[in-house]
Amino acid sequence: MKKTGAFERTLEELSPGSSVVNDGRASEFNFLRMVLLGDDQGAIQLVCRKNDLVDLEQINAHLGRQLQVVGRPESPRFGRSTGVVELPTLRNFTRSETVVDLQVDQLSSVRLELGEQGRTLHLSGEDFQSLTEEARRIAFAVSVGPSLWSLNDSERDQKEFRRAITKFTGLRIQQRIKDILELPPLPETAQRIIHLRMDPNTVMDDLVDVVESDPALAAQVFSWASSSPGGPVGQVRSVHDAVSRVLGFELVMNMALGLVLKPSQGHHPEGYMESWQQAIWQAQAAGLLCTLMPSDKRPLFGLAYLSGLLHNFGFLVLGHVFPPHFKLVCRSLEANPNIDSSVIEQYLLGITREQIGALLMENWGMPEEVASALRYQKHSGYDGRHSVYAKLLWLGRQLLIERGLSPGASEPVPAAVFESLGLDEAKVHARFDELVAKKDTVLAMAGMMAQ
Repeated sequence: MKKTGAFERTLEELSPGSSVVNDGRASEFNFLRMVLLGDDQGAIQLVCRKNDLVDLEQINAHLGRQLQVVGRPESPRFGRSTGVVELPTLRNFTRSETVVDLQVDQLSSVRLELGEQGRTLHLSGEDFQSLTEEARRIAFAVSVGPSLWSLNDSERDQKEFRRAITKFTGLRIQQRIKDILELPPLPETAQRIIHLRMDPNTVMDDLVDVVESDPALAAQVFSWASSSPGGPVGQVRSVHDAVSRVLGFELVMNMALGLVLKPSQGHHPEGYMESWQQAIWQAQAAGLLCTLMPSDKRPLFGLAYLSGLLHNFGFLVLGHVFPPHFKLVCRSLEANPNIDSSVIEQYLLGITREQIGALLMENWGMPEEVASALRYQKHSGYDGRHSVYAKLLWLGRQLLIERGLSPGASEPVPAAVFESLGLDEAKVHARFDELVAKKDTVLAMAGMMAQ
């Protein structure tokens, strides 16, 4: 393909044998990716195979630094001058110190994605090594695949949990990981609200009675009513006023659920606010999908919403139980945005947030439907007991990712998933677009719950 433009002319000077082509086969093994890290000593760009996991502990141990993912302020300026939206991984363009993973040099050819143009740069292995001859070569990336995690094998959960305890013994936090399954049982208020959420015959007076019986929850409801975007209509004199005239039954029910199920008060882990935003979005998505299902296939709305609200609960528990290692997980998620969080967590910790969440739900005596939903939420093909709840979480997540409301890489949604749930695909997309229009309301709910 003939090269044109500033970027192509520069590339021609650097590597006459290269080519820029339209190529959508981004999953091929020889695609590379770049991760920009930095600390007080400056920036470094790492180059590795696209589907490999960057091990931050290894790279920092090799270099004796404390690197973490940073932004790329030079990108817009470079893009304006060359027309390339996403920089290729070449030091000649970025002027950052470059470190190449040793596995890259084993490739006979490499491809680099050039961003929104939908094009890729194709180089021979020799040409790439020549372009990066000044770069350091270090082993810092890990090949990951299905062997690293057992997303659809719940029978291995207890075994993997015990293995994780052994792994953490060497890190002197064996007791801390055991504490995950020894958290106090749910308080009475939480149990009562969960039962109300599960009961389709619940009325407003039932909810008011529970809220009034818990002084802390009642005070919070009054606070929500006072800070409601619409503002109270007249003076709020009672919990009943707050629920009926200001907030509404559904809002109070769902926010009360979030409040009573939060981990204990104290220092909030990194990503705490974002996690509650995702909880609200996922709960809204699961609830909406549930209401769109035909009555003969529709599960309990309350359990669907509760599953969505708790879908990421294991992540919050990780942050509260062992914060230092939780930070490493967060840094690794930033460095590996194309790799599922379950793979990263099992590699680093020996257990995933989904496994922890499901095991905790079982220990708390939560409905089996909720535990199954949390455990299998990333497995679209799960067809075991209560699979409908897991499918609602999986589908909701994909629809939210498509609209930029949830992190992660989206997966193709087979028509069979919509069909199995009895959903009209066009209607689902239309209703989710309407949900996006209510973004400010959802974020406001998350803000109040995360306080």
